[in-house]
Amino acid sequence: MFNIETIRKDFPILSRKVHGKPLVYLDNGATSQTPTQVIDVIVDYYTNYNANIHRGVHTLSQEATDKYEEARHKIQAHFNAKHAHEIIMTSGTTESINLVAHGFASLLKKNDEIIVSALEHHSNIVPWQMLCEKTGAILKVIPMNDSGELVMTEYDKLLSEKTKLVFVNHISNAIGTINPIEKIIKKAHAVGAAVLIDGAQACPHIKPDVQALDVDFYVVSAHKMCGPTGVGMLYGKEAWLNKLPPYQGGGEMIADVTFEKTTYADLPHKFEAGTPNICGGIAFGAAIDYLNAIGFDNIETYEHGLLEYATKKLLEIEGLRIYGPELSALKNKTSVISFNVEGIHPYDVGTILDKLGVAVRTGHHCAQPIMAYFKIPGTVRASFAFYNTKEEVDTLVAGVKKAKMMLS
Repeated sequence: MFNIETIRKDFPILSRKVHGKPLVYLDNGATSQTPTQVIDVIVDYYTNYNANIHRGVHTLSQEATDKYEEARHKIQAHFNAKHAHEIIMTSGTTESINLVAHGFASLLKKNDEIIVSALEHHSNIVPWQMLCEKTGAILKVIPMNDSGELVMTEYDKLLSEKTKLVFVNHISNAIGTINPIEKIIKKAHAVGAAVLIDGAQACPHIKPDVQALDVDFYVVSAHKMCGPTGVGMLYGKEAWLNKLPPYQGGGEMIADVTFEKTTYADLPHKFEAGTPNICGGIAFGAAIDYLNAIGFDNIETYEHGLLEYATKKLLEIEGLRIYGPELSALKNKTSVISFNVEGIHPYDVGTILDKLGVAVRTGHHCAQPIMAYFKIPGTVRASFAFYNTKEEVDTLVAGVKKAKMMLS
């Protein structure tokens, strides 16, 4: 059963105060909070079996190795990857994307085309621009409309036999749009292109099935999913991972080393040079266990109710504009509300909300092309998780009204 009071007790930070007010944490799009069940796993690692993995015969090393590889299998099962070695442990979404971009540098040639969407986080734009500079490939952009949705008819026009790679986020971190990735993947495959999906913003809210999606690469950060920072995942189809060269050289990713020649390890170790974030990887597995115990159907239903409630309440404020899918189209949106109040800078709204204990994000959210489209410097972004409440939404709305009264 989904019990919000029980769930909130799992998160110690939710009981603290900020500026003398109860914390209302609505910056989940930047990072989620961490439950006691995951914190305990981190403490247990450093207390009882802190050791390096894969290389030691002693007991602590074997215990750490077993726990780390167990976490890999949990991640495999959660995303329904065909093989555990298709799960590459990384430092997060950004490194995962850069790993793939580095690999494609040896596969692309001048005038090949790669496609990005107008809704991307900078981490899913800049690495590909750098790739184009190296290879002479051409970057093309799927445009968006005033509702913050991709113009799929234009995507169809961009695709051709020159298209080698398409990369799109599953859900926009800036405005919450859920992209039609099933259609995007199918159309890309029809012209022989590979697809990378940035799932960082999606995976706290929904449970993707990478085999059902038939996606070539899918990337995630643990800290968006109630896990620790500094760890994440690259899923890649085995055939694609075998085509890509190693991303970094060093220990662990080798089979044999001589001064004449080095041969590389099999998957997944080929892409996991050096000592990884061992504790982080184990805690990532624990976070997945925690979320699955609550149930993603329950999470999705509860969060959608919060999204509807908050959208309606905020739209009652005169002069407030929400960017992205409209109230009638919330089925195409997850629990992010990006808004501005007419005549007031988003930073000023965020500062007043902070004094009231409400944590929101202000600025361009690492998505400057979206802000340029709407001709704004940034927005106030309230992003919800399954541990937020309608009472917290009421506190947010009251805070926005107070900011409007003070600053208008």
